[in-house]
Amino acid sequence: MSSRGITREEEIHDVIEALNNPTKHVVVQTAPAVRASLGEEFGMPIGTRVTGKMVAALKLLGFDKVYDTNFGADLTIMEEGYEFINRLQNGGVLPMITSCSPGWINYCEKEYPDLLDYLSSCKSPHMMLGAMIKSYYAKQHQLDPKNIYVVSIMPCVAKKGEKERSQMIKDEMKDVDAVLTTRELGKLIKMFGVNFVDLKDEEFDQDMFGEYTGAGVIFGASGGVMEAALRTVVDVLTNQDLDNIEYHSVRGQRGLKEATLQVGDLKVNVAVAHSMTIAKPLLEEIKAGTSKYHFIEIMGCPGGCINGGGQSYVNALIRNSGFDFKGARAKALYDEDRAMPARKSHKNTQIQKLYDEFLEHPNSHVAHELLHTTYHKQKKFK
Repeated sequence: MSSRGITREEEIHDVIEALNNPTKHVVVQTAPAVRASLGEEFGMPIGTRVTGKMVAALKLLGFDKVYDTNFGADLTIMEEGYEFINRLQNGGVLPMITSCSPGWINYCEKEYPDLLDYLSSCKSPHMMLGAMIKSYYAKQHQLDPKNIYVVSIMPCVAKKGEKERSQMIKDEMKDVDAVLTTRELGKLIKMFGVNFVDLKDEEFDQDMFGEYTGAGVIFGASGGVMEAALRTVVDVLTNQDLDNIEYHSVRGQRGLKEATLQVGDLKVNVAVAHSMTIAKPLLEEIKAGTSKYHFIEIMGCPGGCINGGGQSYVNALIRNSGFDFKGARAKALYDEDRAMPARKSHKNTQIQKLYDEFLEHPNSHVAHELLHTTYHKQKKFK
């Protein structure tokens, strides 16, 4: 299968080779949904949040830095949130559709190329963080970006193809060099003989990209990107620091989720769809010019990233028992969100510093160069 589509190519040995190469500075980042599934690879109950053990394992494997893609999620909300505000206030193309799911992007480029202008131009969180590591991080640490090797641990098989897109490669250098799925990380940890269950919790590296908010955590569940965006967008549009930030109407595993928000003088209609079956009627409405929405989240996998194609397998007995494994994984993320001291992306002080020192402001010229992308019509699926 083409590297532009969904691919199962395993990159474990590429990562091991980079870890063993003394000229490479190897940085790893982990997507929010991984912490809600990785424990299952070691016999732990579904829904067990293993953030600290995961970090400890990655440090034992020898990565030079261990970061959380949640930082990239917060950065995505800053760029995507302000992109939406700009479209809303200045007659831009609406509804704006989020673009964090590469499976959905592949589908849209093939089946709905006439709707590409509706997509947010933002890269996905792990690609944004990869771009920051190869630019801002490299500069601050006086490293040649060509000697930095970025590994993303993702719940999504399609992320392997995403990093190979020509738009994600600048000066023959990829934003992200390798993608391992949750299952592949479990396999790698076992290959190194690490006793995962007995590991003591450790913290992500905190020097530059270690801080994240609850908004970044919930990206892993269907509706999480929308809710995270609304926490920032509504604050900015109302010029308030609102306390009521849990948008339960866009949460859950049901089909289409909708909400109408009164934001100052504006009524903002939003929708959340997971799987192409649920999304297709929304896309047909946009084509027909009858869509009532301003902002739409679409994820390729039912339930969102917590049920991504790279997550731990759930056997048929559990799937058929009625146990809500997707809900259990999602609960792990929402529990972490509620425990966070900051739950809005724009409250991330390291994000604020990044803009002050490097990116200037959301949607700036340098931000567009590094954090935004383009989409193109592709051959249809046969």
